[in-house]
Amino acid sequence: MTQPITITRGPAIRRATPLLLIPGILIVTCFFIVPIVVVTWRSFTDPEPGLQNYEWLAQNEVFLQVLLRTFIVSTVVTAVCVLIAYPYAYLMTIVGPTMQKLLLLFVLMPLWTSILVRTLAWMVLLQDSGPINDILELVGIGRQPLIRTTFGVGLGMLQVLLPFMVLPLYSAMLSIDTRLVPAARSLGANPVTAFLRVYLPLSLPGVAAGATTVFILGLGFYIVPALLGSPQTTMLSALIYQQFSAFLDWGHGSAMGVALLLLTAGLLGGLALLAGRTRRRSTGSEQ
Repeated sequence: MTQPITITRGPAIRRATPLLLIPGILIVTCFFIVPIVVVTWRSFTDPEPGLQNYEWLAQNEVFLQVLLRTFIVSTVVTAVCVLIAYPYAYLMTIVGPTMQKLLLLFVLMPLWTSILVRTLAWMVLLQDSGPINDILELVGIGRQPLIRTTFGVGLGMLQVLLPFMVLPLYSAMLSIDTRLVPAARSLGANPVTAFLRVYLPLSLPGVAAGATTVFILGLGFYIVPALLGSPQTTMLSALIYQQFSAFLDWGHGSAMGVALLLLTAGLLGGLALLAGRTRRRSTGSEQ
């Protein structure tokens, strides 16, 4: 009778394991923590110590308008990504292996191309004499201002961020037991009820992961708004870049960056708290 083989790590391996963390810690420290500390420090000390940079932000209508526009555009793009990605990811889980690989290839192909190249292609498609306006004129709608508009910026962000919504959804849906929905239907639930009460709740972690990723990336997008937008559709990343590069105003630019970081962290913390309470309530642990 064969005996099970037990593999144990020796003392040397256990001592060496923490050393494997050093490269990652150094990278995070040098390229994430240190820049945040420097920017935060300059927001309080440039041009002189105090809170004048944040007082300026609170009273600056341009900053407040751009901040609101950035959050609105990111929210709308995230919502549209969910509406498009959810049925696409669901389709990927119910088709055969060959079609599944083909659909996954369609998701991954845009990631193999530079964002700059894709955005330049959208500039050609959306321009006044571009093919999209040619089609609109052909069907009788007439040429529409698609580029240098908020719609054009949102469309460009959508095509870049959509894969980051599809992949977490697809991963979450693959982990769902395919027998649950038929079991619910066998107990008398109609297809819509079985989907809403069984399948949808199990896929929500994928929705949350994808939506969080898309929303965060949307808040910091620069290339797409810079190329497809205009001064009237400026996003916060472009405004921060302008403060640093054009005006050499490190104090106000740093304060903008810190404000965006704090607002984003607070929003994500609130969403995480809400998701945790909802999860506890659904499992019956919260009285």
